[in-house]
Amino acid sequence: MTDEQRTGAARDGEGRTPSDQPRYGLDLGEPADAPERPAETGDTASRPTPVAPGGQGWGRPDFLPAGDAPDPAVESPKEGSGGWGNPSGDTSVFPDAFPDVFPDIVPMTGPTPYPGRSAGAPDPGYGPDQGYASGRSLPPPPAQAHGMGPGWAPPPPPPPSHGPMGGPGGDVAPPKRSPGMGAMIALAVVIALVAGAAGSAGTYLVTRANDDGTNPGYTLGASSGGRTERPPESVAGVARQVLPSVVSIEIGAGTEGGASGSGFLIKGGYVVTNNHVAAPAAQGATISLQFSNRKSTGGRVVGRDPGSDLAVIKPDDTFGMAEVALGDSDDLVVGDSVIAIGSPLGLSGTVTLGIISSLNRPVVAGGESGVMDTSYINAIQTDAAINPGNSGGPLVNGRGEVIGVNSAIATLGRAPTSGQGGSIGLGFAIPMNHARRVIQDLVTTGSAKTSRIGISIDTSYQGQGVRIQEQPQNGMLPVEKGGPADKAGLRAGDVITELNGSPVQNAEELMVQIRSKAPGDKISLKFQRGGKEQVATVTVAAGNVPTPQPS
Repeated sequence: MTDEQRTGAARDGEGRTPSDQPRYGLDLGEPADAPERPAETGDTASRPTPVAPGGQGWGRPDFLPAGDAPDPAVESPKEGSGGWGNPSGDTSVFPDAFPDVFPDIVPMTGPTPYPGRSAGAPDPGYGPDQGYASGRSLPPPPAQAHGMGPGWAPPPPPPPSHGPMGGPGGDVAPPKRSPGMGAMIALAVVIALVAGAAGSAGTYLVTRANDDGTNPGYTLGASSGGRTERPPESVAGVARQVLPSVVSIEIGAGTEGGASGSGFLIKGGYVVTNNHVAAPAAQGATISLQFSNRKSTGGRVVGRDPGSDLAVIKPDDTFGMAEVALGDSDDLVVGDSVIAIGSPLGLSGTVTLGIISSLNRPVVAGGESGVMDTSYINAIQTDAAINPGNSGGPLVNGRGEVIGVNSAIATLGRAPTSGQGGSIGLGFAIPMNHARRVIQDLVTTGSAKTSRIGISIDTSYQGQGVRIQEQPQNGMLPVEKGGPADKAGLRAGDVITELNGSPVQNAEELMVQIRSKAPGDKISLKFQRGGKEQVATVTVAAGNVPTPQPS
């Protein structure tokens, strides 16, 4: 019920005492100094009738049926104690009954009338024949009342809980607190640790090794998958570029025996190799060339030059293999990276990596075919592994260009040779610029021109430099008449000390330097005659020399 003012008809329809009348039919009054009470709300208006100690009620229940009288056991005071429920009764016992609750209330000595009627008016009572204090007739029972008999109003709502656990008379129970964030995190960590420990224990029990060392659950896992792409400038990229142009060469047994080596395919479908590899074929041995695609074919020797240890073979078929690019050997410096490719010991397609250890290294080597043709090479020295079978293969730079033709190796206890032996990190290759000139001669004429200046060298001389013969030997003059040296003013007995500003140590070094020059090149020679130092400029000439000879 709210506390708004209602009309009499509305109150009659509700079948209950309006809230603007004193509750329980008793006006207790207020002390003079008491604060103003707030208006009662619906919650307090519906509060059940308090019961005094001993079970005595304070007044008439809110929802007592209109046709029934109050229960004497509850509503009526004991005999002689006064009438609490009836204002006309004796209320003198009221303060004495609750001295702690109502200390300021004085005993009433006479009847107290209900508000709205004068003193001495008839008591309305509680029976069906009694009306309200205003004298109006009783209202009919409310419609759809839930019943406890005719005329009963709807039951009141359940009382609110006030005890510690919902019981009456105490404070409201505090709400339950949810676990904090720290507790949740700690719980999650504990669960994770327990789960991890349980998983580890399970894994151990499943995969533990047997007593004999075997482990049924052992595995190395699958590989991550291959990826073979490499940058073109890498060693692998260069090898992939050059390998299709490299061939393995087998020379069958002829009158001079067999040989094996390597070669590479150049413009026009020609294969370049060493003379000491191709030499047996000149004596009737058969040639077999195998390309990188494992296909083999025959071939024939186009030309060879023992003095430079170079030869050219024309294969019957190239199977569409690519031709290799040729580089410039004059651009090389010590320390440049190089790659040697060939078939050492018959192992085709072998790739080794190294650097240029030295340049202009004079090398005099003999053929491994038994012909013993002597070669004079102003060689490129490298520490890339070169072994028997690498002979004739390419030495390439980082761009995949051929800058040398592998030819000889140095072995312990022996001079540089093209014979059998193993690599000790001292390999030698013919510079590509020298090989280029010789290859062109071999392809165009079948033979190569040998560079010479027309002198005979005194091999018995032990002093500094190289001395020209003082007397004719084997019918040869010390200085060829009309030759390049004679035209430059050189004479028998002159000692050559420098060539193009570089000291000359011995006869082999001088011959290697001259052989590396092309016919028509001019060289500067410093020499001593009669204790005086002189300089002469000599133009290199070409001569057909079948085998290396002092020139």
